[in-house]
Amino acid sequence: MNKKVQKALNTLPIHIVRNLQLWIFQVESLGMSEVRKIPGYHDEPLTGNRKGQRSARLSKAYRAIYIEYEESLEDENELTNIVEVIEVSKHEY
Repeated sequence: MNKKVQKALNTLPIHIVRNLQLWIFQVESLGMSEVRKIPGYHDEPLTGNRKGQRSARLSKAYRAIYIEYEESLEDENELTNIVEVIEVSKHEY
């Protein structure tokens, strides 16, 4: 999580913080490809100036905006997926 998100956690409703923590736990334990299949998150790629970013629904109003990239491990010749939450925002309708 970047510093902007960590700072925002202090101002978000507690149920949104808990939903974000649950989403992060599921990503860590199940993997991003499996979490994307969970219908409640409505995970989708973003377009326009947010191309390359994705959105996961934390509630009807709040979204976790994140990017996913691959990084090589120092000890091995394997790549690992990294998910970085860059923003938690209230979705405007």
